[in-house]
Amino acid sequence: MCSVTALSAMLLNTASNRAACATSQSIAWRMAIPALPLTAEAQQYPSPRLGRIRPEFKTDEPSRPGQGGVVTEQTNDILFEVRDGIGRVTFNRPQARNAFTFQMYERLAEICQEANEDSAIKVLILTGAGDKAFAAGTDINQFRAFKTPQDAIDYEARNDRVLGVLEQCRVPTIAAITGACTGGGAGIAACCDLRIGTRTAKFGFPIARTLGNCLSMANYSRLAALLGPARVKDIIFTARLVEAQEALALGLLSEVVEDVTALQQRADELARLLAGHGPLTLRATKEAMRRLQPRLSGDEGEDLILMCYMSNDFREGLDAFLTKRPPQWSGK
Repeated sequence: MCSVTALSAMLLNTASNRAACATSQSIAWRMAIPALPLTAEAQQYPSPRLGRIRPEFKTDEPSRPGQGGVVTEQTNDILFEVRDGIGRVTFNRPQARNAFTFQMYERLAEICQEANEDSAIKVLILTGAGDKAFAAGTDINQFRAFKTPQDAIDYEARNDRVLGVLEQCRVPTIAAITGACTGGGAGIAACCDLRIGTRTAKFGFPIARTLGNCLSMANYSRLAALLGPARVKDIIFTARLVEAQEALALGLLSEVVEDVTALQQRADELARLLAGHGPLTLRATKEAMRRLQPRLSGDEGEDLILMCYMSNDFREGLDAFLTKRPPQWSGK
């Protein structure tokens, strides 16, 4: 494993030096890593490798696009249905508190692109299956494939691309949140235009006490625009989860309802309301708010990503997750 000093030299020197360090990192990361639990919030759930939900979709109506029609798509981990101009996206891994795989991130981007191209879709509702979580971050098993510094850069670049597609989606997006909304799930919710939640909703990025990694610059920028830099530091430094009433006060949530049934009803009401409003007004307002955020280059913050993901601390965080013990941070 490259030391922090070696890593700093790699970042300051040429691309060839980065490649040389990548070779040594590759050796370290090829060490066998046993199967890991999914997320901090989902350790008690069985591994998704034991089986995935494969729902069957049934409807008495013909499958067709457009107003009044129903379009459903069968996938393992994300459900997508369009009804009366409202697209409903459900993160469907309740056994893992809806932790995201890389494929789920890609599918979410595809759905947003479908909404961009289908004028019959007026609004998207994003929600999690079950009552335990909206989405509890990225499935930790995804990190087992990390072998080189480029793997870390590619991971955050993928997330930035997907979240960017969501943020720039043509139609309004509503996050309907119950339970854990953490890590990548909180990042997805932050990209949505409106966020409503139940009393059990909890937001956070507890990475300082779990894996010891960091967010991308795009995510930091988005959160700072939403909450302010001081509040972002508070939430990440303390690794605490913000509960529903505080989230309402901070602007993370615009409404809090009693339970999942009320959440579904309110999300549908909001979606129908927005679907009846002038689409160009909504689209222009979305884009104007996005343009107010700072513009960052694609490689901005790569040094921070490598410092964390290629560190001894990150491997310690993964091992501590596996053995269900507190990590012993070294700062290296």
